[in-house]
Amino acid sequence: MVYTSFDELFAGIGGAGDRKKTVAVMAAEDAHTLEAVGRAVNAGIVDAVLIGDGKKIEQQLDLLPEKFANAIIHASSNVDVVGTAAELIKKGEAHFLLKGLLQTGEMMKVLMREESNFRTERQLSHLSIVQIPNYHKLIGLTDAALNIYPDLPQKKEIVINAVDAMHSMGFVEPKVAVLAPVEQVNPKIQETVDADALKVMNRQGELPGCIVDGPLSYDLAMDREAAEVKEIDSAVAGDADLLVVPNLSVGNTLLKALRYSAKATTAGIVVGGKVPLVLTSRAAEVAAKYLPIVLAAAACARQ
Repeated sequence: MVYTSFDELFAGIGGAGDRKKTVAVMAAEDAHTLEAVGRAVNAGIVDAVLIGDGKKIEQQLDLLPEKFANAIIHASSNVDVVGTAAELIKKGEAHFLLKGLLQTGEMMKVLMREESNFRTERQLSHLSIVQIPNYHKLIGLTDAALNIYPDLPQKKEIVINAVDAMHSMGFVEPKVAVLAPVEQVNPKIQETVDADALKVMNRQGELPGCIVDGPLSYDLAMDREAAEVKEIDSAVAGDADLLVVPNLSVGNTLLKALRYSAKATTAGIVVGGKVPLVLTSRAAEVAAKYLPIVLAAAACARQ
């Protein structure tokens, strides 16, 4: 499946009761978080369990311009909040997690505990889905938020995480461009060496369900004409579904450049755990929280 917009990706998510997913909202006593969750609930995309200070949550709900159906679970501390959310996931009573008015470090410390059952054997990573006005389809970008300088084994897991999540969203055999400054392998540029190694892994069946090519510079990954001028014979060049950046600095800069200079719309989730995790800033406004909620629902819609 190829999606040209978020609207196409999100079409059909929710609706039928047996398909609708439940979000466990951790520390839900936050107006922007509740408004974004309410929007998703009222759109028929998700159900919601709100975890935190029950009294404060109810107070915030009363202030919302639009009400929505929800369940509230009181938890007296942030440790209890995260622990309760993890328990809901273990029981199958929630399908993904959303961070509300909570410090990321404090939340992750509890989620990483063995009893929380959130960790898998894989590296956690961040996947953004990006809608660029002058690109012909939605494209993924990983990892622009979690892994600072991933080595080759970590990059392999980052690719697997992203491809698996995109499969769950309905993408079929994503075309993966492993980015580097140049398209030739240069031992002095580690990004090119790692990109070539990932391409070999793909051809040997270690990275299934996708087509990997690299090293590819950004212009070759995104522009078919540029690839033709440079005589690059690649199924990925000019038609990439997923961009794999060499490190967090490159990914963060690229994502922000697309957002602020190319007027791209972006949404991101944490993948590689037992379930998707929506990890937005506590200061993020409603729209910035809403899109990742729907993206997370899409990422577990076919699970």
